[in-house]
Amino acid sequence: MEVGVLSLGDLQRDQRTGRLNRPVDRMAQILGYAVLADQMGLDVFAVGEHHSPEFFTSSPAVVLAAVAARTARIRLTSAATLLGVADPVRVYEDFASLDVISRGRAEIIAGRSAFAEPFALFGYDTADYDALFAEKLGLLLDIRAAQTVTWSGRFRPPLDAAAVVPRAVQDRLPVWVGVGGSPGSAERAGQLGLPMVLGYIGGTLAHLRPLVDAYRAAGERAGHAGALKVAISTHFHAGADPAKARAVYPYYHEYLRPKKPGGRGFTVSQAAFDAGTSRQGAIMIGSADEITGKLLDAVKALSLDRIFAQVDWGGLPSGLVEESIARYATEIAPALRAA
Repeated sequence: MEVGVLSLGDLQRDQRTGRLNRPVDRMAQILGYAVLADQMGLDVFAVGEHHSPEFFTSSPAVVLAAVAARTARIRLTSAATLLGVADPVRVYEDFASLDVISRGRAEIIAGRSAFAEPFALFGYDTADYDALFAEKLGLLLDIRAAQTVTWSGRFRPPLDAAAVVPRAVQDRLPVWVGVGGSPGSAERAGQLGLPMVLGYIGGTLAHLRPLVDAYRAAGERAGHAGALKVAISTHFHAGADPAKARAVYPYYHEYLRPKKPGGRGFTVSQAAFDAGTSRQGAIMIGSADEITGKLLDAVKALSLDRIFAQVDWGGLPSGLVEESIARYATEIAPALRAA
């Protein structure tokens, strides 16, 4: 069992001053959280990729390179690399460079994007959403397998005995697949024998179980039973006690609410928040004991190999985030590893 933390690099307004947080300040926070996670013995640190004004981490590999220079052992991954709008050659080069900088700690989580902005920004048609991802994932895996690649496809120029360098320190740079709610995506990850990350921010564990079953069944049919791994990513805050933990509700509401009329997001009522933080809910906000119980439920139900805790959402004060990371590392992680 591996336990890690995740930041999506969201930019929120300071609830005390009303001013929008600055990217330079958020970057300093994120680097500090990564250093703390490394010092506390957590296993993985992840940075998201977005291309919209609500977030600022558009280049995870650059942020993770800065993390690599400040840390010693924690593994470093994107969450997720938007492969459908990226060039797999450049993705491999960036993360192989990160692997060299970090001496073998880099990973990639490849995802399709839940946002439309990257497709317009990089000149792709959302009608090709799945085809783009499938083709580019195949090319990324080809590049991972061999330094010299000959390849042709629909969405980028062909490669003729092209050398892709540098090569990763690790023999096979780890590539995970980020899956939303699509059984087809889960089955593709299984067929390719790639580890899978599921977002668990709503619903119940029973909603995720069919995706995990489809993934494992596809992987076993393809002969990859020994390579299959499952992770979840969840909204997280470990407070000093149940009441203090749930006092962060205003930040959670701010994080998810639409920022303009008709905009992206949804409003989480107090009642919905309370339900989500209950034992059966997906929101991992509570005391360390409460969260431990919920995550152990998830480990048992889904046979998990890794958990990502998204710790710094909604403009949470950095002191609260640091305390949450410390509780995660010292109180929750030992129980998960023992399980």
